[in-house]
Amino acid sequence: MGTSGELIRLINYVDDITTTLRRINAFVAAMETDEKKRLAESLKAAGSNLDALVVRLEKGQ
Repeated sequence: MGTSGELIRLINYVDDITTTLRRINAFVAAMETDEKKRLAESLKAAGSNLDALVVRLEKGQ
């Protein structure tokens, strides 16, 4: 089975997410403690969604 154009786009989105996380990580040292906490909460929510999606994909759903 070949790789569809949609799959390539989705993989590119994942690459964009990875790049964004590297950029965020580089900026964290310059952030105030309260900013870090707010960002952590946002990332937790995104992480939960990511974890649920990975489980769904692994199950083939």
